[in-house]
Amino acid sequence: MTKSEHSEADTAQAVAVDGDAASADATFDGDTYDDDTFDDTTDFPTFDTPPAQGLRRWTAPSVGEMQLADRSALRRVAGLSTELTDVTEVEYRQLRLERVVLVGVWTEGSAAQAEGSMAELAALAETAGSEVLEAMVQRRDKPDAATYIGSGKAIELRDIVLATGADTVICDGELTPAQLTALEKVVKVKVIDRTALILDIFAQHATSREGKAQVALAQMEYMLPRLRGWGESMSRQAGGRAGSNGGVGLRGPGETKIETDRRRIRERTAKLRREIKDMKKARDTKRSRRLGNGVPSVAIIGYTNAGKSSLLNALTDAGVLVQDALFATLDPTTRRADLPDGREYVLTDTVGFVRHLPTQLVEAFRSTLEEVTDADLLLHVVDGSDPLPDEQIKAVREVVTSVLRETDSPAPQELLVVNKIDAADPVTLTQLRGVLTGAEFVSAHTGDGIDSLRARLGEILGRLDVEVSVLLPYNRGDLVARIHADGRILDSTHDEDGTRVHARVPQSLASVLHAYAHSG
Repeated sequence: MTKSEHSEADTAQAVAVDGDAASADATFDGDTYDDDTFDDTTDFPTFDTPPAQGLRRWTAPSVGEMQLADRSALRRVAGLSTELTDVTEVEYRQLRLERVVLVGVWTEGSAAQAEGSMAELAALAETAGSEVLEAMVQRRDKPDAATYIGSGKAIELRDIVLATGADTVICDGELTPAQLTALEKVVKVKVIDRTALILDIFAQHATSREGKAQVALAQMEYMLPRLRGWGESMSRQAGGRAGSNGGVGLRGPGETKIETDRRRIRERTAKLRREIKDMKKARDTKRSRRLGNGVPSVAIIGYTNAGKSSLLNALTDAGVLVQDALFATLDPTTRRADLPDGREYVLTDTVGFVRHLPTQLVEAFRSTLEEVTDADLLLHVVDGSDPLPDEQIKAVREVVTSVLRETDSPAPQELLVVNKIDAADPVTLTQLRGVLTGAEFVSAHTGDGIDSLRARLGEILGRLDVEVSVLLPYNRGDLVARIHADGRILDSTHDEDGTRVHARVPQSLASVLHAYAHSG
């Protein structure tokens, strides 16, 4: 076919697409075609199903889905590192967790508890982006003061490192600077303790400005006492004006490198404390507004990866990030939800806890944990599929008790919620139902038990209300509206003096209605 014939064919096809709709026998993408336009040799598009059936309505992804996609967009590739083996300066001691060996000291408890602690450490290491090659546990009365596991076991650990090709050792405990240095000299690879590992995970998962500042503060406090012994270059003197050519008053040995690093860390720590204090004012303002509205407040607490964010999504459709990983979400999220009777309450998701949670993190996240002190109810989420759920409950209650003790606040009412019943062992669930009397058993993934939990929340929060009888003038319709929104009206009548209301309302609203109390 010549070029002109091609042009004529294209023109004919264009005319056919724009043909008369009245004489059309076939449609394609909404355009109309005539029977006479195409002959037997014309390629005509065919479909097994109508195009309309293949169209799907596009829905905007939730905030959690976007965060999960962003977190999965960057992955570590093992074996491509060109980092120098002789790392002496603290600025370059990055947590390069690629191939690791786990080490633990079993000082108390049963063997199952020791194995559970090592399994949790392996999950932490995998969350940080590393590959666990081997794990070893030593039975001791207390950790060795020099090398944490003793000189003989340190040599055995060195053999395991050589056999597996690991480049990092993670210890299940918080090591002193002397223990870190002594163990590194024996195993010849980098040594990291449990605290540094958790701090690294927090640094990866922090997204908000306040969360990043809190994690940075915790890292600075952890790093400050560990500058000593992390490199011989820390003892070098400052040059320049501190030398012999500095002039009068500027001669002398000068400031050492370790002194410079300590001063910079202290300055940075002071700045972070000021920033977090300013952020705390904004958080306190929001919290006081919620308390002033008289809406009941419920705080979700629990062990990390127990399903707190999943439960928040199931109760409120919040759409926050959900991931099967430890400390997947750090920033607290507050959403409004409705009780079965139509009343509203506020649900706040807090940061997850873990056994032996670093004290630096508890101190840095103090403003976030204060959500617990002002809550009317604590929704304590427990992982029903965990082999040691009682240890989870104990660890969470220890942190909550310490926060309440320091703020001198009364302990709110607690409701245990056993999550992940779809993945738990039926025998374990039967035992938990016998031990945890009064707990709710749900599955945030499948929705089982969510309706029962909502009814239980309505029952508990309803007991927090106060029964009042008031006579409200007709010019105070705003108070009547608040009673409808925040309380439950038991009886209401109208007379010439105003509206007589008998209702159950929150305590904050009851104090406002006190001036209109009516005995009838």
